[in-house]
Amino acid sequence: MACATEGAPAGEVPPPDDAKPVPHIALLLPLKSAAFGSAADAVRQGFEAAADLEMQLPGKLPVRVYGCFDEGKDIAALYRQAVADGARAVVGPLTRNGVGVLAAEKEIPVPTLALNMAETAPVGQLYFFGMAVEAEARQAAQLAMHEGLQWAIVITTREQLSKRLQFAFEEEWHRSGGTISREIEYDGDPAVLADIAEAAGTVVFLAADAEKARLIRPYLPNKLPIYATSQIFIGNSENLVNYDLHGIRFVDMPWLLQADHPAVMVYPRPISLLSADNERLYALGIDAFRLIQLLLAGKVDATLPLDGVSGRIELNSHVFQRTAVPAVFAQGQVQSRHLQTAPAAPAFPSRGWENHE
Repeated sequence: MACATEGAPAGEVPPPDDAKPVPHIALLLPLKSAAFGSAADAVRQGFEAAADLEMQLPGKLPVRVYGCFDEGKDIAALYRQAVADGARAVVGPLTRNGVGVLAAEKEIPVPTLALNMAETAPVGQLYFFGMAVEAEARQAAQLAMHEGLQWAIVITTREQLSKRLQFAFEEEWHRSGGTISREIEYDGDPAVLADIAEAAGTVVFLAADAEKARLIRPYLPNKLPIYATSQIFIGNSENLVNYDLHGIRFVDMPWLLQADHPAVMVYPRPISLLSADNERLYALGIDAFRLIQLLLAGKVDATLPLDGVSGRIELNSHVFQRTAVPAVFAQGQVQSRHLQTAPAAPAFPSRGWENHE
C-alpha cells in the first residue's frame, strides 16, 4: 500500500505505540501525489484551521491525517486502516477516482464525507461534498433567467472544461424555458465574435477561464449581460486582469468575495500565500470540518442550510450542494451582487482538481 499516516503537524494525532484504536476524525488526502499534493495540502490546512478552533472544547475528537500517493489504488485499504485505527468519522478522498473506488465499497461503517463526486449515488453513511463548477454554470443560468433574459449566446473554447460548462449551462437554460440563439467556439481568431450584436433579452455565457476571457471580452458589446463561473476570477490582487474583465458577472465563494461574511471572519487565513484555486480548497477544508461535525452529532437536518465560507450549503440525497455568491467585475475590483439567488443547482461531476484521476 502506497499510503501511510502522515507525521504529526498541529492538531494531528500520531499512531499510538501500542496500536490500540484511538477515537479520531480521519482526513484522507493524496498529500504525497506529485499532481495533487498541493491541492490536498490546501484542504488539509483549511480543515486543521477549523479543527484548531474547536480542539479545546470538551468531547471534540482529534484529527489524524492519512496521506497517500494514489487514491485510486490505495483509498480502500487506507479507509479500512483508518477505521481500524479508531476513526469515528472520515473526510476524503479528494479525487474523483478515489471517491469512485470508495463509493464501490460494500461497507461504510462511520460517517464519511467524500470531497468530490462519483457516478455512483452515495448510500448509507457516505456523503459527497465538492466544488463542481458545472453547478456554478447552472447557477449562472438561473441568475440570468431571474433577470428576465430569454436568449443566450454561449461562447466556448476548445478545452474540455469549457465544453462541460457549456453543457451544464445549456441544460439548465433549456430546463428553465430559455433558448440558445448561438454557440460560438473561440479558437484565438476574434473574427468569430465580430457579428455579436446587442439584443434585448439576450445574455452571453462565457465558458472560459481568465486568460481566454481577457481575449474575448473586448469583442463583446458593453451593454450585453455577460455571465461566467469562478473560473475567470484569479484573485482580488490581480487588478489588471480584473479590469480587463469589466462588467462580467460570475459566482464564487464568500471566502474570496466577502471578507465581512460572519463565517469568513471567524477562521484564520492561510499562513502562506495561496493561489485563488488553492484558497477555494482551503475554504472547502473549513466547511468539510463543519459538515463532519454535524454528521457526527446527528444535527444535519436541524442545522442546514449552512452559511459556509464556500457558499450556502444544503443537503440533497446525501450530496451537500453549494450555492455561490453572485459578483461582478467593476473597474478592476470585484463587487458582490446582493441578488436573491436560486436554490443550489443539482450536483454535477466537476472540473479541475475535482476531475483528477
